Amino acid sequence: MITLKRTTSDNLDFQKLTRLFDEYLVDIDGDEKDFFAQYNQIYIAQVVIYYDNESAVGCGAFKQLELQVAEIKRMFVLPEQRGKGIALTILNELESWAVSSGFISCVLETSIKLESALVLYKKAGYEVIPNYGQYINVESSVCMKKNVK
Repeated sequence: MITLKRTTSDNLDFQKLTRLFDEYLVDIDGDEKDFFAQYNQIYIAQVVIYYDNESAVGCGAFKQLELQVAEIKRMFVLPEQRGKGIALTILNELESWAVSSGFISCVLETSIKLESALVLYKKAGYEVIPNYGQYINVESSVCMKKNVK
């Protein structure tokens, strides 16, 4: 049975998944891993966890970036569960939650090396934008935006 759970970053399943995500990103981010880590060790009040038969297999989150702009964070699906539409399901749930919370657009940052993530976000309607905030001048970062309302 598939279940989506709205929770916070205090959730132990979310913490487990994000630890695995951080380990995965070490190979992706290389020397920049510490730079990115400082922005991921925060409390997030809007977290979605995807459960398959009560086993947490994917997650994502969002936080307020600007007054009506939510930033999608910590999107991760276990490697053995990829290719099943789980990430898109999580992303859709996050966007729905963001809209009901008063946001009109979502932005995100991903690595230029995460080709499958770029494909996912483009498929979901995100468009590449100039890098924002801490990602300005970070050549390995790709920033994207979607109007959700």
